[in-house]
Amino acid sequence: MPNARDGAGIGGGVQIIKMSQQPESISLQLAVNTAGKPGPEPVSAPPSEPLPGKHAPQRIPRWLVRAELFLRVLLRMYIGLAVCYVPWSRTFWDQNPLFVQFPALGVYAANGAVRGLVSGLGLLNLWIAFHNALHYRDG
Repeated sequence: MPNARDGAGIGGGVQIIKMSQQPESISLQLAVNTAGKPGPEPVSAPPSEPLPGKHAPQRIPRWLVRAELFLRVLLRMYIGLAVCYVPWSRTFWDQNPLFVQFPALGVYAANGAVRGLVSGLGLLNLWIAFHNALHYRDG
């Protein structure tokens, strides 16, 4: 009687492989076709039933998605307004301890183009916030 590992059995060249170093977590065996012929299909659970140990994906409630969108838009608007305002404020920009400690950095920060660039990043943040709020679609 031929052994199932030599591939000369009734299965038409189907060889069954088991890994001996790893413990068997499921009872399914992997069938490898060595003769190039289509072999038997592996046994699997129907798609409607979750596999044991795996949970079905849960839907996120609509109110939670909308609350997250509201908070994200609100945060982006707050950051955008702050970043637009800060370069033109004497308290936060001109008297900044970082710029006072490093005068070379303060010279660059006092340049109008640098202030405009930072304000432009704030405007970009505001645009992204409004875009997210206006173009949101459910599902």
